[in-house]
Amino acid sequence: MKRIFLTVLLSSIGIGLFAQSADKAKDLLKANKLQEAKAEIDKVLAVDKNQKNAEDWYLKAKIYAGIAANDQLKSQVPDAYPQAFDALKKYLDMDDKKNISLIADQYKPINDIYQGFFQSGAANYNAGKYTEAVSDFKGAIASISLMSQKGWIKQTMDTTATLYAGISAEKANNRDEAATFYKQIADSGITKIGGNDMSEIYKWVTDYYNRKGDEANTAKYMAIGKAKYPKDVFYAEMELDNARKKGNKDSLFAKYEEITKEFPDSAIYFFNYGLELYQYASPADTTAKRPANADEYIKRAQAQLSKSLQLKPDYPQASLVMGQISYNAGVDLQQQAKAIKGSKPEDVKKRSELRTQSLKKFDEAIPYFEKVDQELGGKGKLKKPDRDTLRDAYDLLVNIYDAKNVKDKSAAYTDKFNNVDKIH
Repeated sequence: MKRIFLTVLLSSIGIGLFAQSADKAKDLLKANKLQEAKAEIDKVLAVDKNQKNAEDWYLKAKIYAGIAANDQLKSQVPDAYPQAFDALKKYLDMDDKKNISLIADQYKPINDIYQGFFQSGAANYNAGKYTEAVSDFKGAIASISLMSQKGWIKQTMDTTATLYAGISAEKANNRDEAATFYKQIADSGITKIGGNDMSEIYKWVTDYYNRKGDEANTAKYMAIGKAKYPKDVFYAEMELDNARKKGNKDSLFAKYEEITKEFPDSAIYFFNYGLELYQYASPADTTAKRPANADEYIKRAQAQLSKSLQLKPDYPQASLVMGQISYNAGVDLQQQAKAIKGSKPEDVKKRSELRTQSLKKFDEAIPYFEKVDQELGGKGKLKKPDRDTLRDAYDLLVNIYDAKNVKDKSAAYTDKFNNVDKIH
């Protein structure tokens, strides 16, 4: 009997020692002796039996959160906030008292952990420590998610932490991780965070999946982005680029039809549509085969370019292409005339008719090239695209007046052509 009594007595003493250790850690925390409190709670939780005690984990969460917030101590325990958060989650998993301790503390530990993660993330971001910032912002996001899941707050998403987690990941050259955060913003439908517009985030996500070749997600986020920002041309440009890469011209032109309806006031889209129609109908490579219905495509090109000039009369590139279409038609007629070698009356007549038609086409082109001169010739230094446009217009005017044998105008435009780089 004595032996049995002694065993029970020793067991009771052991339990008392464990309880005393937890109480000591609690007293040290109250005294703000955080290092000593940490040492005590670590001892307590090193015992397997105590690891089933929810209150001990709650105490650890408070102690480690205090260390993480202490400027003098936090460097000694770099992962203090993650450890505090893990300890708090274990408390919540084990606690059968409906979180009385947490409620009594007015949820201060979880709020401190959230704020600590966020502030640490901001500090690391500002210091250029982007990988560390990602980890911190993820902790803030997880903290908010926990509070939301438990019904302690109505907020379901920390938009600022999510945004900066994405930015930090991107700056750390981890696009895949950045996408996980940016995607959450796009999925949420949020268009402003802290007063800042999120249009670039929607475009980023769409571009991310487009680069991956993920057509389903590209289409998904393009639709979301277009719904939020219907006037942003980014999505139209991507649709056109994707259609262009697939190589089916009819699909490309059908997409242009859609986009010119979406942007009926865009001179640029009508210009690009007309230009691509013409380039398809009349390839720059003279050995390339023209489509059977090339004339139809050229008429469509002229119609689109005319709309472009109606919307923007001072559009030198559109004027140049309109002039080139007529000029090239004139050159084609010249070549047809040269191909007739016979001296029969009908051959002579046909050559003459073709030459007359050629000159008429040149006359149609002249006003468009002169319009380019009016728009750009009187200006000083030009950007390269405008300078090239002006040079091309002068070059073709020289060719036309040479063909018409109008020497004074040919000489005048030759002089302008030769001085483009000097003047412009």
